[in-house]
Amino acid sequence: MEKNNEKDTIKRRPQGGFGGGGPFGGRGIVEKPKDFKTSMKNLFRYVKPFHLLMGIALAAAIGGTIFNIVGPKLLGNITNEVQISIFGSIPINLTKIASIGFLLIVLYVLSYIFTLAQGFIMNEVTQRISKKLRTDITSKINRLPLKYFDSRSYGDILSIVTNDVDSIGQTLNQSLVSLITSVTTVIGVIIMMLTISWVMTILVVAILPLSMLLMGLIMKSSQKYFRVYQNGLGLINGHIEEIYSGHNIIKVFNANTKAKVAFDQMNNRLYEGTWKSQFFSGLMMPVMSFVGNFSYVAVSVVGGILAVAGKVMIGGIQSMLQYVGRVSQPLMQIAQAFNQLQSTAAAAERVFAFLEAEEMSNEFAIEKHVDQVKGAVEFSHVHFGYSEDKTIINDFSMKTTAGQKIAIVGPTGAGKTTIVNLLMRFYELNSGDILIDDISTKSINRNNVHSLFGMVLQDSWLFKGTIRENLAYANQDATMEEIKSACQLANIDHFIESLPGGYDMMLSEDSSISEGQKQLFTIARAMIANPPMLILDEATSSVDTRTEILIQEAMDILMKGKTTFVIAHRLSTIKNADLILVMKDGDIIETGNHQDLINQNGFYASLYNSQFETVAI
Repeated sequence: MEKNNEKDTIKRRPQGGFGGGGPFGGRGIVEKPKDFKTSMKNLFRYVKPFHLLMGIALAAAIGGTIFNIVGPKLLGNITNEVQISIFGSIPINLTKIASIGFLLIVLYVLSYIFTLAQGFIMNEVTQRISKKLRTDITSKINRLPLKYFDSRSYGDILSIVTNDVDSIGQTLNQSLVSLITSVTTVIGVIIMMLTISWVMTILVVAILPLSMLLMGLIMKSSQKYFRVYQNGLGLINGHIEEIYSGHNIIKVFNANTKAKVAFDQMNNRLYEGTWKSQFFSGLMMPVMSFVGNFSYVAVSVVGGILAVAGKVMIGGIQSMLQYVGRVSQPLMQIAQAFNQLQSTAAAAERVFAFLEAEEMSNEFAIEKHVDQVKGAVEFSHVHFGYSEDKTIINDFSMKTTAGQKIAIVGPTGAGKTTIVNLLMRFYELNSGDILIDDISTKSINRNNVHSLFGMVLQDSWLFKGTIRENLAYANQDATMEEIKSACQLANIDHFIESLPGGYDMMLSEDSSISEGQKQLFTIARAMIANPPMLILDEATSSVDTRTEILIQEAMDILMKGKTTFVIAHRLSTIKNADLILVMKDGDIIETGNHQDLINQNGFYASLYNSQFETVAI
């Protein structure tokens, strides 16, 4: 169906995330929110029902980290016992060593249990949150007016349901826990090192800024190349999709070389961006290893001096060396977690902006329900525009009697489809009213209005399921006899019977069904629904001339006694209409039947004659 608004385009938005190739995964583009604080507040408020479970999980993560941190200190104590025995020429205190070893086992087991519990709880919580988000978004979609989707691409909305929800779930499950445990590890390790030697602790802490500086420089340098990589990936994916979808056209016009040249250029840019981004992310491990080795050397030298001076024992040096290896990686994880929180805040910002979008008016208070209508329709001084500053239907008035066939014709953008959208209450009027059997559509529930109409559109739509399920989509109680009768009228029964499984054949994307055959399915579906009124938007546009004649005969049977609105592009198909509305720029400029309008020799006559002149040429 045509729309009087801007062209819908697919917006590609690069997603922040961890790149591959680096030892810890190089950072991709960090997508930042407009308002980080507000976004995180909204997210925190949304997950409030799960705060207790999340608190337990984070407490378990902290506990597991603490139990693990104590290990190196106890291992050093075992070494100290051996040192005391050797230098004091006394027997090794095996009882004390055994008790330390037993304590170590208990701590490591507790660390494993707490970490396992944290993982189980957070996984359960994040999956519940993701499920709740997807459910709320799906429910929200059903409450949003169509005008919301007119200004947004379906790709953007799909991205909210998939990418943004997944990003929030992943952050809650991994990055949040990683941030908490990393901060706990850094603080805990520094405290444990201070209990061994404040001199060596200061030495290690003094080297840490060098690690952070180098890490920051690498991440800053890799950022621009990840941007090149992700933009290049989006371009080449779009190009490949375009090439394969238009493969036949490219073959017909011998555009293979041109397509290949464009692909090579994109591929080279992608290669360069990928190579450089992966190179920089790959530097992370060597640089951190270098700084770590420098710390090892410094601790070993200073520790040796302190040991000779009798200020520290060998076990203390051993523990310090182990703690040095544990303090650098958490710093990197903290930086990555903060970046991921930025991307997640941006995702949360889009999700909550969607959930807070203005909805259709609440109709719970509407109790009037209309089941049977004769089909008399009246438009009374209707004004409407898809945007507030642009009115496209100007003081539109029309009155039809029940059972009439009303054709709506006019050039593209005249407002033909808009009239049908307003009749179905897909959009709300700026002013005026629409009445069915003298009942205002504003006084009946939208779903009730929808149930009064059957629609056959230009774009056929079939879902994954059996042919029988597709045909009975609007009338689940239809019998097999009713389904077959409708298919016979729509000239599709023979085709269905020839398919494997017949009416029980499962339809999918790779089903060998032409567009014309799909159109016949949708026509049969409308027949089975058997509504009191019909809307046909060039229902025979995808079928051949012979089939069109058969369908027109079937449609005449279907339309008998029903008020029918037909949006016509081929004027030859609406010669038998009771009333033809000729629209231009949102106004009805001519009305009458076919012969009357031809005799007037006005706009309709010029449209009709131009079509046949084109055919003759």
